[in-house]
Amino acid sequence: MDKLRGELVDIVEWLDDSRDTIVWRFPRYQNEIKMGARLIVRESQTAVFVNEGKVADVFPPGTYTLETRNLPILATLKGWKYGFNSPFKAEVYFVNTRQFTDMKWGTQNPVILRDAEFGVVRVRAFGAYAARVVDASRLLRELVGTDPQFRTGEVQEYLRQLIVGRLGGALATAGVPLLDLAAHQDAIGRRLAAVLTDELAEVGIAVPTFIIENVSVPPEVEQALDKRTGMGAVGDLDRFTRYQAANALEAAAGNPGGEAGAGLGLGMGMALGQQMSRSMAGGAGPQPTPSPAPPSAAEPPPLPRQAQWYVGVAGQRQGPYDLDGLAGQVGAGTLGPDTLVWRTGMAQWQPAGQLAELAPVLASVPPPLPPQ
Repeated sequence: MDKLRGELVDIVEWLDDSRDTIVWRFPRYQNEIKMGARLIVRESQTAVFVNEGKVADVFPPGTYTLETRNLPILATLKGWKYGFNSPFKAEVYFVNTRQFTDMKWGTQNPVILRDAEFGVVRVRAFGAYAARVVDASRLLRELVGTDPQFRTGEVQEYLRQLIVGRLGGALATAGVPLLDLAAHQDAIGRRLAAVLTDELAEVGIAVPTFIIENVSVPPEVEQALDKRTGMGAVGDLDRFTRYQAANALEAAAGNPGGEAGAGLGLGMGMALGQQMSRSMAGGAGPQPTPSPAPPSAAEPPPLPRQAQWYVGVAGQRQGPYDLDGLAGQVGAGTLGPDTLVWRTGMAQWQPAGQLAELAPVLASVPPPLPPQ
């Protein structure tokens, strides 16, 4: 029956009723097509003739009579002479070039981003995109092969992995804060569409439209955002507290017989009474502390504090001493010109003999008597 149908049918065409078929191979018994048959290529279609595994002629939308002048490459491969009208064997693939708009994508695992306000954040995203074939020959060579019916499901996972692999880089290089991503989703989507189209040019596919429907964060980050939003909505916490206290008093007044209501009313009344007393006294805020009065001119100012010195003796720190204490150390023989000393303000320990301010102390004790 296939052979008989092939002898009778002389129209090569494809009516797509699947909505998800990208490439469909025209069925013909032993791939034999009559010379002079009619080829009908509708809008959003491209017909590709393949002979012995090689792509021969490509036909855009239109109606054609298959003859040697309309099949220049195939005629060269077959070696037909002018006017030779015998049947020929070739595979005819119809390629759907319309936009496939029901393509979905999403991140199975979170994408890690660095945000200036929240630090390192894990985000998930999902959306949709449209894909279309722009080079039927490359598509057949790179993806379809000899598949008689190539559907979107066979390429959708490959496209999803490619999208997720480029999503993190697009979000990171966009330089958009996490809270502003929703306002820049269209711009990021256009950038991703251009990047994906460039990468898929080798297989003859373009991505004219890329849509980011939602970018979400983990639940704990959402709770933090909700708390921050609530604080912003409250505004003045003092006024909000007074408002809540007034509501509590009203609720307690509506239930005068309850112990809880009486206690709550008493506590709130005391709090409001204290607040009113502070307001009448000049405001609830802290009063400025008066500055101390300057000392009387009849009283002398306090004496300056002497510097406190430390002395290094036998690897141990001793002190602190004032100048009188240092003189006593000189008299005891503990402090000499080579003894290390230190006080506040010095960078390191120094010998006492190198400090001019200690010269009077070292000279205050007479040298030992010469031997008789």
